[in-house]
Amino acid sequence: MNCPYGTSTPPKQQTKKTSLGYRTVRCSTCRRTFHERTGTPFTFLEYLTAIVLLVVLWRLQYKLSLRDLAEMLLERGLEFTHEAVREWEARFAPLLADHLRARRRGQAGRSWYVDETYVNVKGKGCDLYRAIDRDGNLVDSMVSEKRDIEAAKCFFKQAVEVVDHAPERVTTDGHHASPRAIRETLGSDVLQRTNRSLTHRLEQDHRGIQQRHSPMRGLGSFTSASHLCRAFDEVRQFFGVRSALKQKISLAEQREMVRQRLDAWKAMVAIA
Repeated sequence: MNCPYGTSTPPKQQTKKTSLGYRTVRCSTCRRTFHERTGTPFTFLEYLTAIVLLVVLWRLQYKLSLRDLAEMLLERGLEFTHEAVREWEARFAPLLADHLRARRRGQAGRSWYVDETYVNVKGKGCDLYRAIDRDGNLVDSMVSEKRDIEAAKCFFKQAVEVVDHAPERVTTDGHHASPRAIRETLGSDVLQRTNRSLTHRLEQDHRGIQQRHSPMRGLGSFTSASHLCRAFDEVRQFFGVRSALKQKISLAEQREMVRQRLDAWKAMVAIA
């Protein structure tokens, strides 16, 4: 463990631990004492990082309310309010989503399917741009307050930055701004198709985020909507066991892959 205050001298480990069980270390150069979470976003949490990470994961992965999560953990002897869950989601969901986006850089295919759906933000409908490749893998998602040429161009630019390459073909559902946005952002060499029947699978894929935010009766702000939708799609992609269309995976293999992804999720604490 290196000193978070910038010194290069190896610190000296102490036997004393924090109230949560984290080992403390004293730097022989700066004379400061720190522990495993010092200098990370989890420094001042009153609960174990693994517990907070699990709450955030359940919040994103399952249709649970803030109070549902507080009651579920109360049965295990952990007492906190639903507002604590709200704060953890706001602080750590975007952070973890960024790590997941970095992990899948360059993994999307060259044929994209793009469509827009709605999310309810304070009683007002906002547009959610989403794109998947031909195997159903996530390309990118973005919440926008408007559905116009500027929003479409912003989405395509962001998608290219995320996957680190431009597509060879883009299929849309007929949104009038898409052809121009594709031409000006991705270039004239990209084949653009307009076909509602070909985007049907993506429309079905929208059900995931729609079912997730529907029990919440809308989202409280544009920022929270943007963070939730992005984090939800990233978590859903990360824990998905199939990387190709109609790929056959046995139940035992599925369980093992989920275990491996859970271990990788927990390991993100070290780099978060």
